[in-house]
Amino acid sequence: MIQDDKTELRKIKFDDSDFKKSSHTLAYPYVPYCCVMVGKKDGTVAIRDSKDASKTTLVFNEAEWIAFMKGVKSGEFDL
Repeated sequence: MIQDDKTELRKIKFDDSDFKKSSHTLAYPYVPYCCVMVGKKDGTVAIRDSKDASKTTLVFNEAEWIAFMKGVKSGEFDL
């Protein structure tokens, strides 16, 4: 039986210091854009809302994150 990979990923605890904001957000601190923060630890990538860290943190393994980034760079998610 294959274990749920997400259950194992959620066991990894991230601290506030593990997260980084986009450099775009840091360049424009007074612009009220919603932004995400990304943290990486022990082969896990975590994403959370920069405005409200108490909201759900999403977790991905490295392969999922790489696939997502490739999709972003190729325009897969362009509206």
